[in-house]
Amino acid sequence: MRRGWFYVLPTLAIGFVLLECKQPQSQRPQFVYVANFYSNLVSAYSIGSDGALVPVPGSSFGEDAAVGPISVAIDSAAKFAYVANYASNNISVFGIGSNGTLTSVPGSPFSGGYYPYSVALDPTGKFVYVANNFSGNVSAYSIGSDGNLMPVPGSPFAARQYPYSMAVDSTAKFAYVANFNSKNVSAYSIGSNGALTSIAGSPFAAGGGPISVTVDPTCKFAYVANYSSKNVSAYSVGTNGALMPVPGSPFAAEDGPFSVTVDPRAKFVYVANKGSDNVSAYSIGSNGALMPVPGSPFAAGGGPISVAVDPTAKFVYVANFYSNNVSAYSIGSDGALTPVPGSPFGARVNPISVATTRLMPLQSHHETENTAR
Repeated sequence: MRRGWFYVLPTLAIGFVLLECKQPQSQRPQFVYVANFYSNLVSAYSIGSDGALVPVPGSSFGEDAAVGPISVAIDSAAKFAYVANYASNNISVFGIGSNGTLTSVPGSPFSGGYYPYSVALDPTGKFVYVANNFSGNVSAYSIGSDGNLMPVPGSPFAARQYPYSMAVDSTAKFAYVANFNSKNVSAYSIGSNGALTSIAGSPFAAGGGPISVTVDPTCKFAYVANYSSKNVSAYSVGTNGALMPVPGSPFAAEDGPFSVTVDPRAKFVYVANKGSDNVSAYSIGSNGALMPVPGSPFAAGGGPISVAVDPTAKFVYVANFYSNNVSAYSIGSDGALTPVPGSPFGARVNPISVATTRLMPLQSHHETENTAR
């Protein structure tokens, strides 16, 4: 696969991972899931004590009617995995077994929008949101008891040109969409039925080619990777969900920043740079400003395109699109990355999105709101 592929087909697939504001207290088995675009499969791994990845029984999972899996997200209770299938315009839903295996739920895959590109879940476990790249909107679904999807009233909701990435804050109050061609970020409040309402002032200006958006687990700051301008926009999040640039924003990245995430302790930001085959690491200042950590950027595989941090904040995982593998790193006390033994770990053809499970069962919406700010 030549590197110019991303100028022929749309280019995202960020595995968005929701982070809860309250720190987990107990541990359970943890898993990593990777959507492999051209093999139409999702790889599943268990996480070893040193961060190494071990394929789970069955290893890779898929559905005949699901083509081009491009984004994967896990619900807060680690019961279900949701996968946006770009080429078949639908959403796969899998139940997660105790050993990490995936089993399709009844009715899966579910009809989606036009070229679904990014899937995100609210932390209450009630709703799924999908950014539809070509139709310029967001599909919203309520989640049934068996993980099945039902459109919420009013769905789909308008975004701007080429929405590439979707994020929901950990209070379950706000949602954000990075609009690549419009150079901005749409912001919405989330209704009790999952419907989205545009926030006053939305959309908010970003850099060139905003392609990935995330909200930190303290719900204070949002970060956007700007692919074309090679930097990261940083915002403080207002009480109404509005975005305000932090001092010094945007912050320089490497070539082709494609995916941005924040660690569960809200101390560090990591950015996968597809064009320079590395990962930028930043510490977060008290005002949300980003400062490169010692040694940054850190070498990755070919075409690093998605980055995720495990729930213990010990390890970082990066899907490498061109080298068909996943880089794994341990996180130092200063945020620096060190490859774990055995890294990189093999994936299938063109891994494009990576996500991890979490430590604790879901918090209630009321509890999340009370601990968020």
